[in-house]
Amino acid sequence: MRADVQNLFIRIHMLYNAKQQDLTTGDALVLLEKRGYKVGEREVKQELEHLTEDNFLTPHDDMFSITGAGLEELKEIQTVLAELCSEVLQPEQQEKAGA
Repeated sequence: MRADVQNLFIRIHMLYNAKQQDLTTGDALVLLEKRGYKVGEREVKQELEHLTEDNFLTPHDDMFSITGAGLEELKEIQTVLAELCSEVLQPEQQEKAGA
């Protein structure tokens, strides 16, 4: 996967995780690695900073919390992802069922 595409998925995962609980850089790194992303602490910090600049996360001490704007963005992303998955994955599921 190209880095620019992966970064978008990473940001989505970070928003989702921040909705569940406040994140530190270390927390985010562990959660992303568990999902198969190959990232370092520097990249995680950059993505957290990007989400902060967009007002989707707010920093306090070494923690990051999701903002109201971040919650709204996540809801919109989830809606679009549901539609995308139904379109993109449906042909594969039909092919597997027919095989």
